[in-house]
Amino acid sequence: MELNSNISAVITGGASGLGAATARKLASQGVKVALFDLNEEKGEALAKELGGVFCKVNVTDEESVDAGFAKSRAAIGQERILVNCAGTGNAIKTASRNRETGEITHFPLDKFNMIIQINLVGTFRCIAKSAAGMMTLDPIDGERGAIVNTASVAAEDGQMGQASYSASKGGVVGMTLPIARDLARELIRVNTILPGIFNTPLMQGAPDNVKQALAASVPNPARLGNPDEYASLACEMLSNGYFNGEDVRLDGAIRMAPR
Repeated sequence: MELNSNISAVITGGASGLGAATARKLASQGVKVALFDLNEEKGEALAKELGGVFCKVNVTDEESVDAGFAKSRAAIGQERILVNCAGTGNAIKTASRNRETGEITHFPLDKFNMIIQINLVGTFRCIAKSAAGMMTLDPIDGERGAIVNTASVAAEDGQMGQASYSASKGGVVGMTLPIARDLARELIRVNTILPGIFNTPLMQGAPDNVKQALAASVPNPARLGNPDEYASLACEMLSNGYFNGEDVRLDGAIRMAPR
């Protein structure tokens, strides 16, 4: 797919981090962008900067997602690109014992379900609705659209306390190929990126010594990933017409330790 001003894109989690970097990269090539996010201040500011549109969207809410697609399509047209970056995580052991009191507790299931709903179900919800919209379009150079999802290296080597996060991201990896096969006859491609440790706003809030230790744990290059590097791979997946049904790690060769 040629990335130009004839193409519209929706980026979930588009107000910051990996999503914002991808929106900037696409907009720099002329693509019209819609940002789905809950952060109105950042989202509106970035949309104004890029000449795009901001849609306040909660990916766990059906009506919110429907309203977001309706608003974006009215403003910039039916998207041929969807990039799913909306997501979050937590760190809670499956079951644990308090070292001081001996009290035993287990992972609160509502908190487990919350991560699944945002990272996995929310991603699928946006894919299904976007793909249905893409199917109304005429193909350009043999394709109607392309979708990029965001998983994590935790899908393959999750650490202690990451059961919910790893399950959600493993689900994104697991559904990539079946969805690509579902949409193959409709000429819509689907791929997923598994980022390692990236310098996103969430990471920027960590103490310097923690960030330095994480950076040193990356084999090569020994640093945190830059959101622009994620955006670069996302754009390659979108523009390369033979890239389909793949899950690709982007992690500097890191393999996460148990903790």
